Amino acid sequence: MQVVSIISTKGGVGKTTTAANLGGYAADAGLRVLLLDLDVQPTLSSYFELRTRAPAGIYELLAFNEHDISRLVSRTAVSGLDLILSNDDRGQLNTLLLHAPDGRLRLHNLLPAFHTHYDLLLIDTQGARSVLLEMAVLASNLAVSPVTPEILAAREFRRGTLQLMRDIAPYRRLGIEPPPLRLLINRVHPVSSNARLIQQALRELFRSEPGIAVLSTDIPAIEAYPRASTLGLPVHRVESRRPTGRTTPAAFDTMRALACELLPEWESVFTRLEPGTRRRGSA
Repeated sequence: MQVVSIISTKGGVGKTTTAANLGGYAADAGLRVLLLDLDVQPTLSSYFELRTRAPAGIYELLAFNEHDISRLVSRTAVSGLDLILSNDDRGQLNTLLLHAPDGRLRLHNLLPAFHTHYDLLLIDTQGARSVLLEMAVLASNLAVSPVTPEILAAREFRRGTLQLMRDIAPYRRLGIEPPPLRLLINRVHPVSSNARLIQQALRELFRSEPGIAVLSTDIPAIEAYPRASTLGLPVHRVESRRPTGRTTPAAFDTMRALACELLPEWESVFTRLEPGTRRRGSA
């Protein structure tokens, strides 16, 4: 099972939409996908319509080490796409894990229970430095950080997310290798020369940082993404072909490129998905 955390110490950069859309594309392509909502503001938990709502969620998983998947996992209307709901509405988990001996390693130690059930686990996190965020990164094979093409966002990334990755490096002494980090440039306006310059600057800025790379795929600022969120659908279903007269690629093509770049071991699976098709049983 591949574990990918979507992280940033800054809110509002597009973590939830990235997790929802990447998960939706992977599920329609045929993977067994589990979304884990670690945000105390449970946007991902309400993104998709639920076919079955589990009685438990992230609180029971982390506070009580719940292992019963039938109690933890809710089924979304997208076939093959499951969800562990955020139900820590009082924000108690951060305090609990802060004082627990295994706090930052708890999710890492719990994930083996899911390995035979899922191919891909996507973790949505809160936009602030916390024990939960560090725990998610330490449980992951790969971390993806959306960043908007603005110089202030780049500075915040260096102060927050990049510093977090440096701070957890000592866990290597326990045999836990921090994951590689990939920057996803989000909400790119194709007609903005300033955005293009900042994209180039970001790629140059992190070229020499070990374990960090800026993805070739970026997410354009197009109307399909908020529309998909409103409809509760993966964006590749909402815009499968590029509208006439627009230069940016269709959302379908963007999500395919992102999936292939992040998870190249499943490239053949992702490229077989054709526009307008979906996994059998999907709504």
